[in-house]
Amino acid sequence: MSGVEESDDMMRCASCGIVAGVDDIKLMKCTACKLVRYCGVKCQKDHRPQHKQACKKRAAELRDEILFKQPESTHRGDCPICCLPLSIDPDKSTLMSCCCKLICDGCDCANVRREVREKLDRKCPFCRHPVPKSEEEFKRNILRRIKANDPVAIRQMGGYRNQEGDYD
Repeated sequence: MSGVEESDDMMRCASCGIVAGVDDIKLMKCTACKLVRYCGVKCQKDHRPQHKQACKKRAAELRDEILFKQPESTHRGDCPICCLPLSIDPDKSTLMSCCCKLICDGCDCANVRREVREKLDRKCPFCRHPVPKSEEEFKRNILRRIKANDPVAIRQMGGYRNQEGDYD
């Protein structure tokens, strides 16, 4: 026997049984279920009656897998401290104006508790800069980050301008 015939994991056409690689034949996967392979359209059409039911079932499984797969992270990214995905709800995270990092409320709360317990001044849990004491100081920090071309700061200022009705 030759090495080609001895291989157990060979790819064969589901209809005619021709082995991939023989006479430079490339097998194409069934586009719906991706389980079986065919050497051509004729073999695919000939095998369709036997394959149709299993194909529909597997295609539905693949579709459900794609639909119901949970994303590993949200569009808002991960908390830079605990590395857990940030909540989709913007009220469950805090933007730190000094470094423009979104921090989850859990990390922010843990930092505040530590500062209260140790009688420390309030600081950013990420970069340890003092937290702004007023809205004006917060906006000055954002403007400083905008000058550094920080996209989060630019988006935040755009949100402020939109709320104020300043569209120019």
